[in-house]
Amino acid sequence: MPDKDLEKEILLTAEGLKKLEEKLEYYKTFHRKEVADRIRQAKEFGDISENAEYEDAKMEQAFVEAEIINLERMIRKAKLIDESEIHTDIVSVGSTVKLKHADSNESESYTIVGSAESDPSNHRISNESPVGKALLGKHKGEQVEAKTPAGKIKYKILEISKK
Repeated sequence: MPDKDLEKEILLTAEGLKKLEEKLEYYKTFHRKEVADRIRQAKEFGDISENAEYEDAKMEQAFVEAEIINLERMIRKAKLIDESEIHTDIVSVGSTVKLKHADSNESESYTIVGSAESDPSNHRISNESPVGKALLGKHKGEQVEAKTPAGKIKYKILEISKK
């Protein structure tokens, strides 16, 4: 039976897809060659059975190859978020939402993205995260409650916009 996570679509913005393609190109052209050079140099040191540099380079090679496979899978499963389907009356993937914390009255904005593009430190949250799930389908002015690992968080939606 196929792994459900391997089969699901990967929601991406055009920008997110471009970044994945650039990362894949970097791994395939530069990083793969760099690791192969490290392996070749380590072999030149002689006995590879007790050569830590060789072992380290081989582990790095395995990581690079796994990352290439993962990136290729993500690109193959990518479903682009259609910019024309992002509306400003309801929160959807691709929306930027300005929220006010119910407890502190502080406001902040988040862009709702697919999990592959999630980057909370840059205010890009996954549609699968507790806050992202709570926001989807909501309208400006609505109160939203999200159950997070840190506890319940309450927000008021101040604004919904396109990026």
